[in-house]
Amino acid sequence: MRRTEPCFFLWVAACSVHAVPVIQAQNLTKKFGDFTAVDGISFEVAPGESFGLLGPNGAGKSTTMRMIGGTSLRTSGSLTVLGLDPEERGPEVRASLGVVPQQDSLDEELRARDNLIVYGRYFGLPRAYLETKADELLEFAQLTEKAKAKVNALSGGMKRRLTIARGLVNEPRILLLDEPTTGLDPQARHILWDRLFRLKEQGVTLVITTHFMDEAEQLCDRLVVIDHGKIVAEGSPQALIREYSTREVVEVRFGSARNAAMEAELRGMAERIEVLPDRILLYARDGEGLLEQISRRGLNPLTSLVRRSSLEDVFLRLTGRSLID
Repeated sequence: MRRTEPCFFLWVAACSVHAVPVIQAQNLTKKFGDFTAVDGISFEVAPGESFGLLGPNGAGKSTTMRMIGGTSLRTSGSLTVLGLDPEERGPEVRASLGVVPQQDSLDEELRARDNLIVYGRYFGLPRAYLETKADELLEFAQLTEKAKAKVNALSGGMKRRLTIARGLVNEPRILLLDEPTTGLDPQARHILWDRLFRLKEQGVTLVITTHFMDEAEQLCDRLVVIDHGKIVAEGSPQALIREYSTREVVEVRFGSARNAAMEAELRGMAERIEVLPDRILLYARDGEGLLEQISRRGLNPLTSLVRRSSLEDVFLRLTGRSLID
């Protein structure tokens, strides 16, 4: 009941031996009139990898995902998914993809289990197979007890888990997740992270867009940061932190009226200083040592904090702190 096309299995065998990328993009570009949403980006995704696309709103992340899925035509450049051009071989590519969109598109009037079965029929999968598969996916998503509940009676976290389960009904080799945990509380996010970890352990390739830097650190083996349609950095979360930030960050507050004036007093004490309206960030290898220096100089901040440098520090350094609508 799964794919039987010989060339597909030959391609999969080649991937396992030579680690051929499951997604390859070269100078990928997408324009809408005079606006360039994706501006000549190039990247590769390895089999079984969890790959992230990070960027502000409007950076081109979702547009890139739509081109991978073959639902948006590229303007120029090349793109292959599982060795196929998604524009020329769209149905074959989509048969190997699972998609979790930003907004849940579940049928609110159907029961949870029926959502999975009906969706599976779009792939031409036999009902007998789907009856078993639906129960398996509900168990995976921790929704067995909600199998007969209508979607409109489920919580937000349950709907997201059901959407992910639906995206797995065709046993995809690649799962595209566009902002998978937006709007969820911390408990629901952690449950989803656990489900995604399990998929990765099973060899499913994950391609994720997210606004949550802690999520990217938790889930992504490697990621690209996109800003104004261009890739501005690429690497593992830890490699990016090492390259663009320091081991620790000291946050000090002297009061909104004094923060800007204190920059001169602190200059030279840290590798980099960033003055914000409410606090000053000092980037250093040894945060506690730096805080002791500040104290010995009698500068006496109102509050102070030493923390590990994070991917959020990298993200804000690369893309800026101003809002993009």
